Amino acid sequence: VMLRLRLLTWDVKDTLLRLRQPVGQSYAAEARAQGLQVQPEALGRSFREVYGAQSRRFPNYGHGQGLSSRQWWLDVVKQSFRLSGVQDEAALTKLAEKLYRDYCSSNTWELLPGAAETLSRCRQLGFRMGVVSNFDRRLEAILSHCNLRHHFEFVLTSEAAGFAKPDGRIFEQALRLGGARPEQAAHIGDDYSRDYRAARAAGMHSFLLRPAGQAEGPQVPPEHVLPTLSHLLARIEK
Repeated sequence: VMLRLRLLTWDVKDTLLRLRQPVGQSYAAEARAQGLQVQPEALGRSFREVYGAQSRRFPNYGHGQGLSSRQWWLDVVKQSFRLSGVQDEAALTKLAEKLYRDYCSSNTWELLPGAAETLSRCRQLGFRMGVVSNFDRRLEAILSHCNLRHHFEFVLTSEAAGFAKPDGRIFEQALRLGGARPEQAAHIGDDYSRDYRAARAAGMHSFLLRPAGQAEGPQVPPEHVLPTLSHLLARIEK
């Protein structure tokens, strides 16, 4: 079937970029650099607990609740260390500010296999391209540092949009930015409900990045599944 696509929108984390090491490991390494011994596994567990609680209490980085995303993240980092036994407030502040900056750097992120080549090829084929990501304002800098920013006409974060996926309004904003009707657009992401299903609910096409060997999730038609990003081109060739 010819999809007649004009616009491709992309999730970023675990679709185009992934963390080089687990959060617990990078947090523990930064603590060590400041002379503090904290177990990476304990920090990882603390982080997941704190991140979950903060996300429920202040959704979308506290947007609309008077919190800046920077403050939101500084609180998450400090609480994660507190829960892992670090009590020194001066050390907590220093750790939080350093890690907030570090997560902008290309040392923290790596490209997924096929990402650079697939994005280049999609642009050569004449697709308009944008990012739709549940992320904070640092995303522009991260994409620039990882040499991906130039592929995209726009980068729409949930912080800037005021809505987070799976809310259809973030996709509506993306379609306006990309100058396309829903049926002319496809979204690519790794999350079944926030990416694959949410884009389809907004009337778009979508493809689910689901690497081979990954635990089976909900049923998706095989022609909508991407075992790697390199499989996308065969699905959308004009």
